[in-house]
Amino acid sequence: MKFTKQFQRYESEITLFIADLKKKNPQLEEQQRAGRALLWDKAPRDLDSQDRTNDSKVAQQPYVYQNKL
Repeated sequence: MKFTKQFQRYESEITLFIADLKKKNPQLEEQQRAGRALLWDKAPRDLDSQDRTNDSKVAQQPYVYQNKL
């Protein structure tokens, strides 16, 4: 889809805000990567510990509050 010259140069207010924010704080992206690594990027688990975790799980009935007959 080809835009006219008028729309090719268009930048939304959000895009301008983010560009200005990155210009004021150049280390922002590196801080975001460090935060992501801290919270989300985890080392892979070895198969032995994964098997032990799966074996130690207790089966749960479908509806927890239902009494067994």
